[in-house]
Amino acid sequence: MADVKKPIKAAAAPAKKKAVSGIFQLYEKSGETLVRKNPSCPKCGPGFFMGKHNNRLYCGACHYTEFKTIEKPAEKK
Repeated sequence: MADVKKPIKAAAAPAKKKAVSGIFQLYEKSGETLVRKNPSCPKCGPGFFMGKHNNRLYCGACHYTEFKTIEKPAEKK
């Protein structure tokens, strides 16, 4: 039997940089303290953020929803 030659492996590609975790987008540095950008859920407590949507705030843990009031401009007659 003839010897079977193994294919030559290509050089490994350089490691890609990982994206920043989403949790760091919820905080803002103000001086020496961290400030939360999103409000916390009133039912779950300060450990749970509420998600901001275009017309509401939503808690994914307990499904609590606060709808934003949209003020319509006064109509002219």
